[in-house]
Amino acid sequence: MRIGLTYDLRPEYLAAGFGEEETAEFDRPETVEAIESALKALGHQPDRIGHVRQLIARLAAGDRWDLVFNFAEGMYGIGREAQVPAILDAYQIAYTFSDPLVMALSLHKGMTKQVVRAAGVPTPDFAVVHDPGELERVNLPFPVFAKPVAEGTGKGINAASKIRDRQTLMTVCRGLLERYRQPVLVERFLPGREMTVGIWGTGAKAEVIGTMEILLNPQAEAEVYSYVNKEQCEELVEYRLVSGDQDEEVRRAENIALDAWRALGCRDAGRADLRSDENGQPQFLEVNPLAGLHPQHSDLPMICTMVGAPYQRLVERIIESAATRIVKGVGSRR
Repeated sequence: MRIGLTYDLRPEYLAAGFGEEETAEFDRPETVEAIESALKALGHQPDRIGHVRQLIARLAAGDRWDLVFNFAEGMYGIGREAQVPAILDAYQIAYTFSDPLVMALSLHKGMTKQVVRAAGVPTPDFAVVHDPGELERVNLPFPVFAKPVAEGTGKGINAASKIRDRQTLMTVCRGLLERYRQPVLVERFLPGREMTVGIWGTGAKAEVIGTMEILLNPQAEAEVYSYVNKEQCEELVEYRLVSGDQDEEVRRAENIALDAWRALGCRDAGRADLRSDENGQPQFLEVNPLAGLHPQHSDLPMICTMVGAPYQRLVERIIESAATRIVKGVGSRR
C-alpha cells in the first residue's frame, strides 16, 4: 500500500520560535524514520506528508493514499488531534488510530471521565473549573489533584499539583487557568500504584499488550508523574513490567483499561493510564488514543519491547487494524 505519514515534527516548531513545553508532545525525526522503516520492511510505500497544513496542500494538489498513518498532534484548540482525521474523513481516506469524535473527546479529560463513568468504569470524583468563580463550588475531599483539562506529556503538572487545602487549590487553579487558557480538571488524589496499560486492536478485537508500572526515583518530583519527571525519565523514573496473570491489582487495571478503551471507541493502538486508591482499587485517569511512538522513549513501544513484541510488529498490528476501514475504489497512487 501507499501509506502517507502525517505528523508534527518538534524541531520544525522549535525553529519557528515555539517553546520547549509548547512542543513537548511533538515527534522527533527518529520517530518518523522508525515508522517509515517499519512500513518499508512490511512491503509498503511510505510517503511523508507532515502537519495538517501540509496535508491540506497535498490534497488540494490531487495527492491520495491507500491509507494515512496519522500521528499528528496538532497545535491549536482542544480539537487539535481531531483535525487530520476530520480532513481525511472528508476525502474518504482511511487512517490509523481513532476518529475525530474520539480524538476530541479523549483530549478533554473531564468529558472523557463523564463518558467512562456512564459506562460503569471507575474513575476518581472530579470537577472541571472553567473560571475562578467556580472554585467555591468544588466539593471534593482533600488532597486533590489539579491539571489542565486538555494537555499531555505532563504539561501543567508538578509537585504543586497535589493540593491539600482550599487556599492552595485556588492559587494553583488560577495559575493554570491563566497560563494554559483552558479549563482545569480537579480530581480526588489517588495515593496508590500508577500504571499505564498498552492496548492494540479495535472493539471486541482489542487486547492488552502489557502493563507498565511507573515508579518515581527519590530525586524525582514526589507523588506526581510530572512534566519534569517525564522529560528526564531516564534519571527520575523506573518503568517496570507487571503482569495481570501474577498480580490481581494489575489484572483489575487491565480489565478497566479495556472497558474504557471499548466504551470510548478507541481504535488500533494506544494506552490507558490508571492509578489505585488507598484500598488498592485501580481507577481510570485518562486514555491516550494517539500515543507516542518513539521506539525507545515512548511508553507504548516500551511496553511492546518489554513483552517481546518488536517495533515492526507494533506498526504491523496498527496497519492491520486500520486497513479494515479502507474504502474500496477510493484514493489513487499519485
